[in-house]
Amino acid sequence: MNRTDAEKWTTEYLKPVFGFALKKCRSIEDAEDLSQEIMAKVYVALLKRDDIEDVSKFIWTIAHNCLSNYYRDNKHSFTGVPIDEVENCLCDETPTAEALIVEREEISKLYSEIAYLSKLQRRIVIMYYYENKKQEQIAKELNIPVGTVKWHLFEAKKELKRGMEIMREPSELKFNPKRFDMCSFSGKIGTKGDISNFFRSAISQNIVYTVRYEAKTINEIADELGVSPVYVESEAEFLEEYGFLLKQKDKYLCNVLISEPTEELNRLHDEMYLKAAKIFANELYDELMKSKLLDECALGGFNDTRDNNFLMWALIPFITAFSGENTLDKSIAFSDVYTIRPDGGKNICYATVLTPDVTPPMYNEEMKKFKGPFWNGLTDKITLWTVDSEWSKNRIEENYQLTVVRDLTLLYNYLNDVILSEDDYAYLVEKGYISVSGKPDEIFKTALRIVYIKDEESQKKLLTIGDKIKEKYQDEFKKLKEAYINAVLQNTPKHLQNMRMYGLQHIFYSDAWFILHCLKELVNNGKLTLPTEKQKQSLMTVLFNQ
Repeated sequence: MNRTDAEKWTTEYLKPVFGFALKKCRSIEDAEDLSQEIMAKVYVALLKRDDIEDVSKFIWTIAHNCLSNYYRDNKHSFTGVPIDEVENCLCDETPTAEALIVEREEISKLYSEIAYLSKLQRRIVIMYYYENKKQEQIAKELNIPVGTVKWHLFEAKKELKRGMEIMREPSELKFNPKRFDMCSFSGKIGTKGDISNFFRSAISQNIVYTVRYEAKTINEIADELGVSPVYVESEAEFLEEYGFLLKQKDKYLCNVLISEPTEELNRLHDEMYLKAAKIFANELYDELMKSKLLDECALGGFNDTRDNNFLMWALIPFITAFSGENTLDKSIAFSDVYTIRPDGGKNICYATVLTPDVTPPMYNEEMKKFKGPFWNGLTDKITLWTVDSEWSKNRIEENYQLTVVRDLTLLYNYLNDVILSEDDYAYLVEKGYISVSGKPDEIFKTALRIVYIKDEESQKKLLTIGDKIKEKYQDEFKKLKEAYINAVLQNTPKHLQNMRMYGLQHIFYSDAWFILHCLKELVNNGKLTLPTEKQKQSLMTVLFNQ
């Protein structure tokens, strides 16, 4: 073959042969040496022969022969030929099973290390070595200068070499990932639904867990989790977009309040709530019963009848959450600490991780069924206050804060004697807000199935009872929660101290744990009777005028 044609064939196969060598060799340097040896032999052989029918087959035959020699010379350190190609590559010398295992491990490690490159470097390496694209074509497709492509290829080689030489040590999270026992929020939910929707996968939970105290790069997170950085990268970008991670240059930091309570912390938690609930719930119940407010206030009962037990199921949690504004510490405002999310959410996200050998807090399983309290209102009109629990039906679903607007509009019209459509009446009945008898175009009666406080004066009288109890025990309650608050803050990362403190301000106020403990105290001592099946749909719901 003449020199011009030989040079043409040699040039054309430079990149494919290097890609072939890169897959088979233990290092980039070996791949470069092997590919140079192959192409030198190809060029000499082409010059010497004029009887080659299939030049491509001829070149790949030389490549495999050179590779066979490479393996024989390095038979104790094979670096990566697939098992189904071994026979062709080594011809008359079959490698040992041990050598084949080493080969597969090495090639797997090379592929893994490519995943540790930056997103741009990874794309360039794949396009250049695996898709056999020219540097000019890569630059055009990625809209970057050719010089940038060359620089990234050079840097990628160095990174791959460094990665192949180190031993990555994944943490316990690789084989024992953490799981969120509970995930909740305070504030306004967004259009993408409940916060838990963002943490359905183990990898999303463990990414935020890994960076709860210290910002880390994608590669550092991947090493700790023992997974490919490719999966971490996309998930971290999504979590950062929605505010669950904070971006600090090339590192990510947790923006979720993650609790991992110890045995001691759970003990403090239980003692605090048990003692406070015993004091507050019993005194609140007794004061309500002897105040005659249940008779004097404009309160609607189930099926238009006055059921004091049913009323108490709503008023106890309502007053527990809503009273004591004058004793509430407001040094940190919600607007100072909430996160604004792209889907319209404005909230703080909480998650709990339970350690297997630590006893969970009392009523932990019951708390998983507890949702709220939720305040939702029509501007300057009415507000709907609701709590879901083990005693009620599951009413607060994922899209609750979106559908409740219709609820409030219909309830407002209903209270103002606006005639609703048959479908609207049916909807209010289905949601448990009203009961009806008859048909709208005939003899038709309706009654509220929820507690309705008609005027501001009635609401004030009810809340005053709770206000006085919280004022009376203000010092005692402060002492009860002091040790718990200090312990929680000691385990809270510095960058989330204010966010955590905002939540701690509301202990014994709009506090789901306190409401749950108060209700448990009254159920356990027999003051509250369990609701009927029919009452569960409208339990613990209060409607009041603004």
